Parts: sequence; structure tokens; C-alpha cells
Amino acid sequence: MKLTGIHHVSSLTAHIDRNHRFYTGVLGMRLVKKTVNQDSPTMYHLFYADAAGSPGTDLTFFDLPHAARQHRGNNEISRTSLRVASESSLPWWAERLQAAGAAVQPVREEYGRPVLNFEDPEGQRLALVPDGGRGPGEVWAGSPVPAEHQIRGLGPVHLTVPDPAPTRDALIRVLQLQEAGSYPDPDSPEHEVRVFQAGEGGADAELHVHIRPDLPRARQGAGAVHHVALRIPDEAQYHAWTARLDALGLQTSGEVDRHWFRSLYWRGPDGILYELATDGPGFATDEDAAHLGERLVLAPFLEPQRARIEAALTPLEVTT
Repeated sequence: MKLTGIHHVSSLTAHIDRNHRFYTGVLGMRLVKKTVNQDSPTMYHLFYADAAGSPGTDLTFFDLPHAARQHRGNNEISRTSLRVASESSLPWWAERLQAAGAAVQPVREEYGRPVLNFEDPEGQRLALVPDGGRGPGEVWAGSPVPAEHQIRGLGPVHLTVPDPAPTRDALIRVLQLQEAGSYPDPDSPEHEVRVFQAGEGGADAELHVHIRPDLPRARQGAGAVHHVALRIPDEAQYHAWTARLDALGLQTSGEVDRHWFRSLYWRGPDGILYELATDGPGFATDEDAAHLGERLVLAPFLEPQRARIEAALTPLEVTT
């Protein structure tokens, strides 16, 4: 029973229109699902991914209009990496991002890989990491980004904590990840980054834990990450994970049917929200694969409330 990699990362935005323009127009990702937060259906929940909405490629955003900016620090998911096929794409991306007005850092090495760190318009911390073509990711013909430079999916997700012990316990004892190595923190070389991997490892299956006791505790807001989800390959293992966390005496959400995947949430002792999510059924379960994300889709239990939900949402124009 193994988690096999990163499933998705969910973040917060106060400007959903600008968010949509940046992730589809600048980053060239495909909007594969236009829906609402199932727990608070007055806000949008947008899913950006590869052409097929493959597990391991989803970067999602909850819409919180007028939310204040995040306060960065400890006990948070601090950076989300996005995979590209080759190191040769990084200079191309640096030029494109700078032309779009994004804050871009020089390419540097992290854990033996070249990395291009940048931020979206709300200060969401992101990075581009070459994966050599390994891991999920399908080219989208409708992207404004040439096929050879397209974002293929999610790469290493970075956490920042003051004390490694609670997070190590969460990742190894509870989630059964493996500790794979470490490296000096490029932003604070006197501090360490520890690398944990799911499944067979690789850029699509790593959590990088920055140990920074010198930082204040973070506060979530626009530009922050809400949670990270790890992949469960099938429903049988999903139920086994529920039984495992219950047997450990941990407080969880219980099993939650998100319609496109099944979820189980647990907040670790480091204050970080972890989700375990199944690979299926997938985003094409209720839309034609050729037209993903073009209309507002609701989970079946919300469909009777469609008129009320649509009336509460600010219109969001989606171009294809």
C-alpha cells in the first residue's frame, strides 16, 4: 500500500479573473474543470492541468474575493514546482515570465536539478523544474506555449517548518514516505532541506521540507497554498488508507466523494493539511474530454442548487 506521487496542490486567490488569465494565458495550462468549492459553493474552484487533466498535473485555486495577502513563514506549504521536459526550456520561460511582469529569480540548483523560481501576480511561489520527460503530462494543442516548453504537471512541493520532527513523523510513520536525502537551503544555507519521496520517487513524487526555526508562523491568505494531495492509485487502497489512519487514532475528514476523485484529509502535527486522493474516476467523467473546463460543472449533490449557485458567482469568461 503506497502513495505514488503528488496528486494536486490547492491554493487561494483573491482575483479569479487575473488568476485564470495568468495560468492559462501565460503558463499555458489547460483549465480542465470550472466548478465551485464543494464545501462552500459560493466560490469558484478552478483546476489547471495538462491536456487530459491527468492525476499529478492539477494546480487548483479557490476563489476568495477581497482576501488579504498571505503572511509567509513557518508551518506552511511554501512553494509549488511545475515540471517541464528539459533544462533548455528554462531560459525560454525566464524570458516569457519577465515579459509578463512576473517576479523571476536566476536559475539555481536544488537537489541536483536546475530550478527557475518565480511568483504569480499574487505572490504565489512557484518553480519550474526539468523532469527529462518522466512523470505524467500530456501536451495540450490549445496552449499558447509551444509543445516542447509546456508545463507537464506538478513537481516537488516545498514545506517550511520550524522543527523537522513532527513533519518527519507525519511523512514517514503516517504517510509511509521515504527520506531520500537533503541539501542546504539556497535561501538560508545554514539551514537544511530534507527530501521525502512517495512511491518510486522522482520530481513528481517529492516533498522538500525546509527547516527554518528563524521564521514566524505563516498566515494563509491570497497567494498561499491551502493543501497538498498525494496520489492513491485505486479505490481499494483508498479504503485501506482510511482504515490505516483510523487505526492510528488520527482525526480525519472521513471519506469524501469529490466526484472526480475520492479524498481523505488529515491535518498533520505541523499544521499542514494533507489530502490523500484517488487517481480516478477523472475529469472526463461528466464532460467530453475535448471540452473540459468550458462550462460550470457541479458535483451531482450540488446540481439541484445550480440556479442559486450561479447567481452568487461573478461571471468568469473562459476562452478556448
